[in-house]
Amino acid sequence: AVTAMIKRCNDFGAGGVTVAIGELTDGLVIDLDKVPKKYEGLDGTELAISESQERMAVVIEAANRDAFIKYADEENLEATVVAEVTAEPRLVMFWRGDKIVDLSRAFLDTNGADKHTAVAVEAKDRAALGKSGVSSLRETASSLKCASRRGLSERFDSTIGAGSVLMPFGGKTQRTPAQAMAALLPVLPGQETEDCSVMAWGFDPEQMCVDPYVGAYRSVITSVAKLVAAGCDYHAAYLTFQEYFEKLREEPDRWGKPFAALLGAMDAQMELGAAAIGGKDSMSGTFLDKDVPPTLISFAIAPIKAGEVLSPEFKEAGHPVYVFGAADESAESLKKTWEAFHGLCREGKVRAAWAVENGIGEAVMKMSLGNNIGFEAEVDFDQWHDAGLYGFIVAELTEETCVPGSMLLGRTTAEPVIDLGSDSASIAELLALNEGTLSGVYPSDAPALGDTPVFTYDKGCTAAPAVKAAKPKVLIPVFPGTNCEYDSARAVMAAGLEADIAVIRNLTADDVARSVELVAKKIGESQIIFIPGGFSGGDEPDGSAKFITAFFRNPAIREQVTALLEQRDGLMLGICNGFQALIKLGLVPFGKIIDTDDTCPTLSYNVIGRHQSKMVRVRVATNKSPWLAETRPGSIYTVPISHGEGRFLCSDALVKQLAENGQIATQYVDLAGRVTMETEFNPNGSVCAIEGITSPDGRVLGKMGHAERIGKDLYRNVPGDYDMGLFRSAAKYFK
Repeated sequence: AVTAMIKRCNDFGAGGVTVAIGELTDGLVIDLDKVPKKYEGLDGTELAISESQERMAVVIEAANRDAFIKYADEENLEATVVAEVTAEPRLVMFWRGDKIVDLSRAFLDTNGADKHTAVAVEAKDRAALGKSGVSSLRETASSLKCASRRGLSERFDSTIGAGSVLMPFGGKTQRTPAQAMAALLPVLPGQETEDCSVMAWGFDPEQMCVDPYVGAYRSVITSVAKLVAAGCDYHAAYLTFQEYFEKLREEPDRWGKPFAALLGAMDAQMELGAAAIGGKDSMSGTFLDKDVPPTLISFAIAPIKAGEVLSPEFKEAGHPVYVFGAADESAESLKKTWEAFHGLCREGKVRAAWAVENGIGEAVMKMSLGNNIGFEAEVDFDQWHDAGLYGFIVAELTEETCVPGSMLLGRTTAEPVIDLGSDSASIAELLALNEGTLSGVYPSDAPALGDTPVFTYDKGCTAAPAVKAAKPKVLIPVFPGTNCEYDSARAVMAAGLEADIAVIRNLTADDVARSVELVAKKIGESQIIFIPGGFSGGDEPDGSAKFITAFFRNPAIREQVTALLEQRDGLMLGICNGFQALIKLGLVPFGKIIDTDDTCPTLSYNVIGRHQSKMVRVRVATNKSPWLAETRPGSIYTVPISHGEGRFLCSDALVKQLAENGQIATQYVDLAGRVTMETEFNPNGSVCAIEGITSPDGRVLGKMGHAERIGKDLYRNVPGDYDMGLFRSAAKYFK
């Protein structure tokens, strides 16, 4: 209903009100005094141009104003009318009753006047464009262009929304970088889809510096080649460009760089039949005497069914590995090869594929890292070190082929070695070089903090509900900063439970009071409380989840939680930020809301000193909890994590007590299933590798891993058992 009301929208990026609102339509009257602001004392100019990234400007009909504001209020959002659309095509702004801007749209559309400039594009020496600059596997692995950025990538939540078809790094070791983003199209909880979008990018700063025309042309070709390698049909691809150049001033040779780049991109588009549907440019990349490299990044996007998405890591030893590319360096030849390759994909004959960027050597090396599957060449690889193979694809096939544009390179091997004939190296050595190059800039590891015991409790679960329910209701409170409520509701509903999402409003004191009243009532009607993950209050200083904790300590809420747990024998679950709240409240490990002190467990910053987002493996340690009824002690599951404060800290004495009582739910383990303190597998350095704990009777469970982010088409490039059955177990508990 709300989206249907919105006619146009824009974000408050660069230019603030002037751009966010000024671009929405031709005629506008803006009242700057009505624009909500964080800081007092801003004058009219500052109000007009200040950025505010978390805000959006929308155009709606006047008749929908009250309804729209009401919907926004229900979502704890502030909605304010700050402008009106007018028939006269003028941009007018008022501040303190004075008209401070009054400009015609015709004037704005021409930037005030026609402008002309001279452009000079000089002939370039393109000899360097065909050289990779490396001559061995080891040089490739340790080069800046090929070095792993895993330590940077893991700072960003890669599984939010429970729609990630590909993880940023794939294989059992999570070391082969994905060349494309693939994600299911977002749908509301209770709905399912197999449709997903795949997006990839192309850009080489060195090629752009040599010749912006060729660099931009290859940016487009590479971005689309990555889509093809991911299983997409290039005919369905669309593009968008990100351009960034130095200040152009009035110098023709500077103007020549974006001019040449745009011509190169246009030629590639025309040859591929791929339209650019958007983009962003900036000509401000100069500071004093420092200029940015000429930059045109091509982003390509195409639709695909999730089950058809390919990932680049080698899958099995003994398979042939081919290179697919243009036979005569023409676009027509390349397109025919892409079409033949796509035909093999549709026939299920392609297991893994990599679009060449920095030579064939890099391709087979990166494809080998994820599953420690080696490669043995059957051709002379000395000719393949050059990097001028844009648009080419290296692929692992299930059988040999003879399609046009293909050539057999070699075969995958069980031995973890890459053998190119005249050059060979172990995968372990290449991985160390590849990750070590930027480890000082983007750390991906931290010292292990000793050994840890393995906990096992198998005495069973005795908890039972006081009242059974055919379809138990799960209350999912949404606090400011919570971002997992849809993921949580989807998992709850898939298990046959009823999801009840309640937004906690805190814009005013009255909002908080009404939210307390609402949630207290809903707890009384529910059998389960599920506090989802996110970053409540922006992860407040000195520990996140403080707002959640304060809310649950309200006497009315506390009374209802106590009744749920002690009278109705209900269940509670907290994941990530929700786990932090349960610990601060004392609900885990003590089973009731208490005033915690320094002797209680806590969660602290990850040992590595940054956010961690990846897949981890956890071992179930107990069968005491109703939440774990579908598992057994010793079972191992793969689970997404995304947190900066997930390090579980607890005294040795209390850990021993929790273990003896079966309250340690899960522990982090390595690929061999061993409980570990290594950062690669225990991402936060939790004491005794503890990932989750329960209340004394097991009915309250708190854990860091996002066990709710599950689905049949997710995480196709990281093998593992993702479904712990938490929510099905909860449903069965009440039967």
